Amino acid sequence: MYRAVEYIGPVGLGATTPQLFRAENSDGETKICVVKLASNRLGAKVLVNELLAARFGQWLDLCFPPGGFIEITPTALKGGRRLVAAGMQPGCHFGCEYLKGAGYVTKVNLHRAINKDQMAGVMLFDHLFHNPDRTKNRKNLLIRREKHGYRLYAIDNSHLFRRGKWTIELLKELADNITLNHRRSYGVLLKYYLKPTHFSKYVQAVKAIQATELEQLVETIPEDWLPDRLERQALLEFLTARCGKVDWVMRQLTDLIPDINRRSHLD
Repeated sequence: MYRAVEYIGPVGLGATTPQLFRAENSDGETKICVVKLASNRLGAKVLVNELLAARFGQWLDLCFPPGGFIEITPTALKGGRRLVAAGMQPGCHFGCEYLKGAGYVTKVNLHRAINKDQMAGVMLFDHLFHNPDRTKNRKNLLIRREKHGYRLYAIDNSHLFRRGKWTIELLKELADNITLNHRRSYGVLLKYYLKPTHFSKYVQAVKAIQATELEQLVETIPEDWLPDRLERQALLEFLTARCGKVDWVMRQLTDLIPDINRRSHLD
């Protein structure tokens, strides 16, 4: 867990009003973090969604910025009087690494990315857990020039399960459904770059997730973020059910590829 040591200021214009903090871990390593607060106007379930995405990002090796719990101390809030006035409390929130120097993905720069194959995993994740916001909001796909070339990053998983404020009834409704998304960058990736084989390794990674790992993931959600035990159980059942449908989800996606035998630019 990282601990925030200095408030820097707001970042972006998202509905969850993310904030920038300088944070450090137990080894003294520091980094700038984008923090979503439990008191954001969409509610603490947004933090639950982000935590789930961060863990799946690790399991599937997705191009999500590293993220997890971040402790906001009273000392770190001294420079954020507006946050205090808005009701922010010290405690456990969600933070991920701030990608300095990143820009938005466009049709012009998408082809430069050296990790376009990872977008197969991101698309699979988004369709497993009903995240329509990756292309609806053009600011949720970033590209950054790094040492070995341009890299894509997928950010902001607030709107899993179609929106931040999910309910038990909504999870039940979504368990057997899929809404295919081939807008903007996703359409370009499917048309020109991705093939079924690019999705296969991510399907196998989902299948490798054990039931006990999903149980532990749900149990790690802080009580303040999700106090209702019935909602926790419904969430676990949903995650389990969707992971069991990963082959079906992949087929739905790969059926959108216009020519599965075409030569990919990634080969």
